[in-house]
Amino acid sequence: MNLGMLKLFRFFILFILLQNLHANNDDLNFKLIKKGIQDDNTLLIVGGIQGDEPGGFMAASLIATHYEITKGSVWIVPNLNFNSIIKRSRGPFGDMNRKFAYISKEDPDFLDVKRIKELIKKPEVKLILNLHDGSGYFRKKHIDKEHSPYKWGQSSIIDQATLNVPVYGNLEEIGKRICEKVNANLIRKEDIYHLHNTKTKLGDKEMEKTLTYYAINNGKAAFGNEASKELPVHERTYYHLLALEEYMTIMGIEFKRKFDLQPLALRNVIDNDIYISFYDDKIRLPLSQVRSYISYFPIKKDGIIDFKPSSPVMTVVKNSNSTYAIHYGNRKLSVLEPDYLEVSEKKESVKFKIDGKEQSVEVGSLIDVSKSFYVFSNNYRVNVIGYVNKAHKNEAGIKIEKDEIIKRFSLDRKGQIYRVEFYNKTDNKFAGMVLVKFTKKLFDEVVSNEAGKVPAKL
Repeated sequence: MNLGMLKLFRFFILFILLQNLHANNDDLNFKLIKKGIQDDNTLLIVGGIQGDEPGGFMAASLIATHYEITKGSVWIVPNLNFNSIIKRSRGPFGDMNRKFAYISKEDPDFLDVKRIKELIKKPEVKLILNLHDGSGYFRKKHIDKEHSPYKWGQSSIIDQATLNVPVYGNLEEIGKRICEKVNANLIRKEDIYHLHNTKTKLGDKEMEKTLTYYAINNGKAAFGNEASKELPVHERTYYHLLALEEYMTIMGIEFKRKFDLQPLALRNVIDNDIYISFYDDKIRLPLSQVRSYISYFPIKKDGIIDFKPSSPVMTVVKNSNSTYAIHYGNRKLSVLEPDYLEVSEKKESVKFKIDGKEQSVEVGSLIDVSKSFYVFSNNYRVNVIGYVNKAHKNEAGIKIEKDEIIKRFSLDRKGQIYRVEFYNKTDNKFAGMVLVKFTKKLFDEVVSNEAGKVPAKL
């Protein structure tokens, strides 16, 4: 087989695999998230055009989930090339950011490129920002192999100095202001940002194919923002967000965010403030310490898995072996082995006794337990996953402590979170799940408080 035929064969195999992936996972289409009060001064943020650049798509997704736009209009596409994000690839069908001058209708990326072009040309969109992670550190003069004009990391990118448009045409001036903002908040001196003018019109054939140059040619101010791939993801995201906030300030867009813009606080948000809900919140699964494999996970008999992720760069993909994988950006967090069953339409509360105190708990909740819990008898059959007591088929009405549950059945790697599943007694349909989290710290506080009580006078 000659080289041309070999490339064609590989492309054909990849095309078939990804067509199957798309056939089973409509959620791999990129999402447009609109925030704020819509007006004709809209900022369009694009992340994930190249799936091996997580700082860019993570920053875009956090604008979507952890920012409130209090004045102005922001549109976010955090997962433009979702297939490439899941595969941690620059692009399964080639680099999407080189397909804006021309793309064949037969190219699997055609519809996504067509959709984003239509968004760029919307009259209300006045500024486009494409987020990237680039190699090394951009420097205007060569220093060494990681610090040179041929590297892209830590730079604000423009295609030309000015653009003849009513607003934001002073591209060079804006790019310099972005660099000043970032450079006032560096983690270390090496991370300094520089303006990088590619001067695309002067014959840069590669940059002529890009999203930002397409926007420029359609009369829109457009910028690239590059964080260095030499940095950990949370630091890349930090620099992108610094730049993003300055772009919003320039456009008169006002915002509030739910965290301190500091690298360590940001790492905590990215790694720990994540979850996924299934079947109208009948299951809410925390993901920060989730086990890599979860067996007997409730899935509808028809194989359709309805889910709501906490992040737009999170999804569930059905594998060829009929398991389901939870993906978060470039990371595969967990694989679910399905337990096919009927799912009830109802969602109700159930009565628990938690450490001796009675309370009503909504199905889908996570509750903290210090020592023991007890589910009252009701209209449900209760199954505590990992609790083994052959004398009972229904585990309602039993006081259960952590040591009575087999640790390997926990949902998390720390062995703290366990499943309490509910099934209708009438038709045995799955009604939902409550998660119990055994927290030693909470138990220690309870013991301490009890010991510190002043005894009553006799």
